[in-house]
Amino acid sequence: MAGQFGSTKSIDRLIADSELPQFRLERILGPWSLIAVGVGAIIGSGIYFLTGIAAAGQRYVLRDPLHQTVLDVLSRFLRGDHSAPLVHVSPPAGPAVVVSLALLGVICLLIGFCYAELASLMPLAGSVYTYSYAALGELAAWMTGWILILEYGLANVVVATAFSRELRIRLADFHILAPDRWSQPAWSEGKWTGSYFNVPAFVLIILITLVLSLGVRAFSRANMLMVILKSAAILLFVAIGSALVQPANWHPFAPGGIPGVLSAGIIFFYAYIGFDCVTVAAEEARRPERDVPAGILGSIVISGILYIAVAAVLLGMMPYTAYGSAASEGPALYALRHLGQKAAAVGIVFAGIMIGLLSSLFVLQYGQTRLWYAMARDGLLPEVFSSLHPKTRIPHWCTWIGGAAVALCAGMIDLGESADLAAHGALAASALVPICVICLRKTQPDRPRPFRVPWMPWMALAALAPTLVMMASLSLVTWIRFLIWLLIGLAIYLVYSRHHSKLAGR
Repeated sequence: MAGQFGSTKSIDRLIADSELPQFRLERILGPWSLIAVGVGAIIGSGIYFLTGIAAAGQRYVLRDPLHQTVLDVLSRFLRGDHSAPLVHVSPPAGPAVVVSLALLGVICLLIGFCYAELASLMPLAGSVYTYSYAALGELAAWMTGWILILEYGLANVVVATAFSRELRIRLADFHILAPDRWSQPAWSEGKWTGSYFNVPAFVLIILITLVLSLGVRAFSRANMLMVILKSAAILLFVAIGSALVQPANWHPFAPGGIPGVLSAGIIFFYAYIGFDCVTVAAEEARRPERDVPAGILGSIVISGILYIAVAAVLLGMMPYTAYGSAASEGPALYALRHLGQKAAAVGIVFAGIMIGLLSSLFVLQYGQTRLWYAMARDGLLPEVFSSLHPKTRIPHWCTWIGGAAVALCAGMIDLGESADLAAHGALAASALVPICVICLRKTQPDRPRPFRVPWMPWMALAALAPTLVMMASLSLVTWIRFLIWLLIGLAIYLVYSRHHSKLAGR
């Protein structure tokens, strides 16, 4: 049994399995479709909300010691102030948020280079799960897949709930009041809310699942349309906001100094994570060795430019200190309304927020189905999830069962602070990618690589270090929940997956 835990699956065999007639997906996605997948996942509503939080900074008293981050605990230990009140402080970045975003873009490009090498080497649907199977062994692959199941599942529920909440708030602007009992989840923050079911979130997921069931071509077209629309909304906001910029608002540029710049980077990092969804689409790309790296790196660059443009305009429209009180509606809406642009606020920003959330949800739902499919193809999940529809060539059982599960959860539950688990899963997966690159360079140095990370291993280590720092910025309670999730996954592997693994069966 111990030998099976560490048994790797050869790259040749992984690729050969994917080319069997019963497992062959339809390769139709080009480079622009893949870039749209990445942009669709990266740019949600955060582009309109996070700038104010990062620029103005945060200071609040923690309710419980377990809500401290690992960095908070380390800081208190080094200062020796164990009896001081538990206070979390994020220094203000001010207009230097644009520097934070530029640095974060470089970090994401480093991680993206590692993803690109592995995706060109193994153009398969499983993403980090598959890379771990080839580099680290079956148990590591299962645990990685289990982490990704957590990431995609929770992120889907969080985004669907956010869409429903934003829809309810914006409809209220037009004096259209949705009934609370049927537009909010029944369970939130560990207690019953008095509501019955979040119907908008449920219906949204079902509609997205219906589109996904039509095939990857329908998904690609719908996602491309949404990416174009939300990019147009962002550019229109930048154009309107640019006319309202007062250069004096960009001073002082970095009120919180280097700590403020770094703190803002941590806040934005969770929003940037999403380009990994491009690698999930590798098995449906026409020329994955070329197009998947282009999709990863292109989506990071485009998203970075849009984020920086919005941040620069927002922080030129009003002083960064003004956004400290704008958290409830977001800095973009706050600034436009405060400067007399109510129609633009309600129209452009509302459209951008809703389409941004919708496109993120599309990509996350798509990614979830392909992950389940890859794991089922290897025998680690039930075989039914590896079944492809004879006409559309998509994993239809994954699509509908996964969609129904997410829809029911979104209808009944508001994850609240548990949503941080999705960020934890994304960071853990991102940390494994450079590790896989280093391992495969050592074990298979002569294998042809269509895309190669330069300056190894330093580039991979430079990609790994920031993800570990970001993981340390998560709360202790999130770490505890994450470890519990891993223990549940280990139990499932021991009871089911290792006995049904196709690697062990041969």
